[in-house]
Amino acid sequence: MPLSWNEIKARAISFSKEWEHETSEDAEAKTFWGEFFDVFGISRRRVATFEQAVKKGDSKQGFIDLLWKGTILIEHKSRGKDLDKAFQQAKDYFPGLKEHELPKYILVSDFDRFRLFDLDTGTNHEFQLSELSANVHLFGFIAGYQKRSYKDEDPVNIEAAERMGRLHDRLEEAGYTGHALEVYLVRMLFCLFAEDTGIFERTQFQELIDTYTKPDGSDLALQLAQLFQTLNTPPEKRYKTLDETLAVFPYVNGKLFEENLPLAAFDSKMRENLLLCCALDWSKISPAIFGSMFQAVMNPKERRNLGAHYTSEKNIQKVIKPLFLDDLYSEFEKAKGNRNRLNELHRKISALHFLDPACGCGNFLIISYRELRELELLILRELNKSGQGFLNVRDIMQVDVDQFAGIEYDEFPARVAEVAMWLMDHQMNMKVSNEFGQYFVRLPLTKAAKIVHGNALRVDWADVVPKEQLSYILGNPPFVGKSLQNAAQRVDMDLVFANVSGAGVLDYVTAWYLKSAVYIQNTNIRCAFVSTNSIAQGEQVGFLWAEMLNRYRVKIHFAHRTFSWSNEARGNAAVHVVVIGFGMQDIDNKRIFDYTDIKGEPQEKKAKNINPYLIEGQNILIVGQTKPICNVPEMFKGSQPTDGGNLLFTDEEKKQFIQKEPIAAKYIRPFISAHEYLNGQKRWCLWLVGIAPNELKQMPWVMQRVEAVRQMRLESTKPATVKWAQFPALFTENRQPQKEYVLVPSHSSENRRYIPFGFLTENDILNNSCFSIPGASLFIFGTIFSQMHMTWVKYTCGRIKSDYRYSNTLVYNTYPFPLTTTDAQKKKVEEAAQTVLDTRAKYPGSSLADLYDPVTMPPDLVKAHTALDKAVDLCYRSQPFANELSRIEFLFGLYEQYTAPMFGGESKKKKK
Repeated sequence: MPLSWNEIKARAISFSKEWEHETSEDAEAKTFWGEFFDVFGISRRRVATFEQAVKKGDSKQGFIDLLWKGTILIEHKSRGKDLDKAFQQAKDYFPGLKEHELPKYILVSDFDRFRLFDLDTGTNHEFQLSELSANVHLFGFIAGYQKRSYKDEDPVNIEAAERMGRLHDRLEEAGYTGHALEVYLVRMLFCLFAEDTGIFERTQFQELIDTYTKPDGSDLALQLAQLFQTLNTPPEKRYKTLDETLAVFPYVNGKLFEENLPLAAFDSKMRENLLLCCALDWSKISPAIFGSMFQAVMNPKERRNLGAHYTSEKNIQKVIKPLFLDDLYSEFEKAKGNRNRLNELHRKISALHFLDPACGCGNFLIISYRELRELELLILRELNKSGQGFLNVRDIMQVDVDQFAGIEYDEFPARVAEVAMWLMDHQMNMKVSNEFGQYFVRLPLTKAAKIVHGNALRVDWADVVPKEQLSYILGNPPFVGKSLQNAAQRVDMDLVFANVSGAGVLDYVTAWYLKSAVYIQNTNIRCAFVSTNSIAQGEQVGFLWAEMLNRYRVKIHFAHRTFSWSNEARGNAAVHVVVIGFGMQDIDNKRIFDYTDIKGEPQEKKAKNINPYLIEGQNILIVGQTKPICNVPEMFKGSQPTDGGNLLFTDEEKKQFIQKEPIAAKYIRPFISAHEYLNGQKRWCLWLVGIAPNELKQMPWVMQRVEAVRQMRLESTKPATVKWAQFPALFTENRQPQKEYVLVPSHSSENRRYIPFGFLTENDILNNSCFSIPGASLFIFGTIFSQMHMTWVKYTCGRIKSDYRYSNTLVYNTYPFPLTTTDAQKKKVEEAAQTVLDTRAKYPGSSLADLYDPVTMPPDLVKAHTALDKAVDLCYRSQPFANELSRIEFLFGLYEQYTAPMFGGESKKKKK
């Protein structure tokens, strides 16, 4: 058990006084360093070796004055000698040490002066013997205390996961697999943390392996099995003949070491791998970050990009701060100086209970627990302002791991989460020890986070945490789009959304929203989830939030609007997400966090009400309309050939075909899909609408293609397609405009500021990957080619991955065109729209994809669009729109006016 800092400082003062006037001969070094280690409550003989023989870089034999393998190398000189030379001499020993033996610190001394080098940080500290008591904190690693800050992408986290990954692979290759392997790795993970964070003595686990097992690894599995059994046995029940090396290990309990596992089999390389894991300083590794990385090592494909497989703390804070932490800190500030209110707040936080129903390796639970413990420490610090301290710190610590619960589908991360919670608990206990000068550890483990291995969508959450106890539900459920769901996930969706119309379009994450809404009825439980932003835009909004708002009456309390969920790891594709907090209560302090830059920091805005599109406004839902809500031309989907490619040509195929069948040239038309249109490519089609039978028979090559269409349709498994085999010369769906039309591609990259629209003629055959607006005026074209319309698109259209999927029913037909426009305003829009078209025409060699790429968009085209945006804005109002949020709030208000009669309200709509 580590000594308290107060005791260490007292011992340091005595040590300094004892040696201050002693004669300083090298022969006394062993006594000096033995007593130095005694200051920190550590037996030098147990951990370190004097005069360790080693081959130096020049192949000469050397002797290290004192070596604690993997921790510290000490080089001692007579009083007054050069410490720079002593440091260089210490480094000269490194080539002769194995990797796991390399120290993290070098200490050089001449009895009077100490110079400590931290090789990880590159820092050093120098002080006199008389100043040792003021500098004992520098040697916390000896005493078992560590003060560390954690970085999301600290290489040590990745290195640790990679080393564990290699150990996993070797065990798996040897035939040790499945559940046994997973539990075995979690146990070793605990032991590695334990010896670097004060649960075990420093290097106790490493010494057991390095000193008491054979180099060939043949007896390592047996030694580990004995260790695991010892850790699970109370001291009074251990064999009296148990080897002293094992007997000194503490009783851990917590069921971590309870299960009897089959013996593994190690070889020399596997033993060396485990020693390399021991060589890392595990006190530097965050349980919150490492857990997900550790899970990733189980999958060789994921291991190549370990940094991508955890949720950064910064993103976790976006959930927990507005969900509960901000309110608790606000209470704390108000309670300062009032002991009764501080004690009341302390009792309150110790009674909170949390559930993450998709907890993975426990990231959200671990960070939430740590933050609650940090707040508890602040409360106790405030209560202890007098400096009198507490008689027994154990009696005043109330927040514990059993306030936290999770559900996880995969067993391995569930077990990692449980252990990681213990490890975070211990790290916070060490912080308490530092704060109050009393050693505080919760051993044996009597309480644990309740992590249930199961399917959260089928488990009864009340069996995990009774709803009368539960305070908060939070987490990051799986990001699985509707088209990517497997058979089991589709069954899950059917179970949760039974009898909900239209649920087939919903992403998998929405099931956690609805199940939470059902669970929290008639309670004060609050929830917050991270989700792909698709649930707050497009067609999903109407189906999910109609249930959430209308049937279950939930209220949205806060929202982080779309931001980029990325940890900046190599190859880590960013996901665009939102965070939505909700509950049954209608609170006053509703907040919207808006991102001008989705990779930047948000701006917070107070809101009276937050609707499902995560903007301030009434709870309206945009539902698809068969006709436009405004007096504008209709939009139609393009035509579909269903021809097996037999009616279509590339440029080269068209050229060759006409050479064989010259009279077919008049029946070949441009065939425009979204891909060809945007990328400046060409395809052609046989357009045989209205052709006379005798003309068709005069073209044998055309007949051959038409016959191929007939055969393809006859062989189809779809009855409707088979029926169209009797019309093989025609497209199965013909919606070709009979006059000039505006083309709207149904798919477009989200990176474009504008979806590129354009005018085409009736001779340009439009594919079903586009929409047409026949007879659209230049004013209509200009209005939908503006930032006002693009803002509407972002919120109402569907998505393919993160790209736009335009819809006539959901986007165009619901778009609120300007309420009233003067002839002068229309003319300005038309002129600006024509300028955009004229500017595009200046670049005949550039595709629309090139012209609207944000990197390559020509400045004059940017300028033309800016002018068009301004002209359209003025049709809506004279006051400028500050940002996208102000635009969409305005448009939703206008939509509400236009659609009031549909829902029984009074319309303020005026005819255009």
